[in-house]
Amino acid sequence: MKGKNSKVHKRPIDPERVRRIPAEGFSWIDRRFVREGFIERLSPEAILLYLFLVAVSDARGLSFYAEPTILRILKLNLQELTQARSRLVNAKLILYTYPIYQVLPLPPQQRGPSAFSATPRGGDPMSLGDILKLAMAKAGSPEGSTQEEDGAGQS
Repeated sequence: MKGKNSKVHKRPIDPERVRRIPAEGFSWIDRRFVREGFIERLSPEAILLYLFLVAVSDARGLSFYAEPTILRILKLNLQELTQARSRLVNAKLILYTYPIYQVLPLPPQQRGPSAFSATPRGGDPMSLGDILKLAMAKAGSPEGSTQEEDGAGQS
C-alpha cells in the first residue's frame, strides 16, 4: 500500500508502442489545459474544436480547414462552430482570421483572488477519451456570448 507521499513511477505499459511525434505531423496538448482548468471553463463544442485544431495544426499552430469540413468531421452545426470559435478566441486559446486558425500558447496562469484554482491532478494520466467524456459531461454548463464571423470556409 502506498502512503500519501509516495510517488507514482510512470513507465510505459507497452514500451514497444510509445507514442512519438511523426515526421510529417506535429501536435500536443499542453497539460495545463486540464491542470489549470481551461477545459472546465469551455463548452463541449469549444473543447472539441480546440482538440481538433491542436491535432491538425502545424508546428506554428496554424490550420486552414474549411468550415464545411470542420462541421462534417466534428458533427457540429454552423452556430455551434461559430460559438465554439468565439469562446476559444475570448479565452485567448486561438486566433481566427478567415481562413486561418492559429492555436496559441496557453495564457499564463492568473494570480490573485480572481484566479481559477483547478483541483490538482493525482498523477494518473488522462486519456483524450477521458478528456472528451469530461467535455461532454459539461454539456449543461452555462453558455458564453457569441460573436459573428465573416464568410464561410472553402475546401
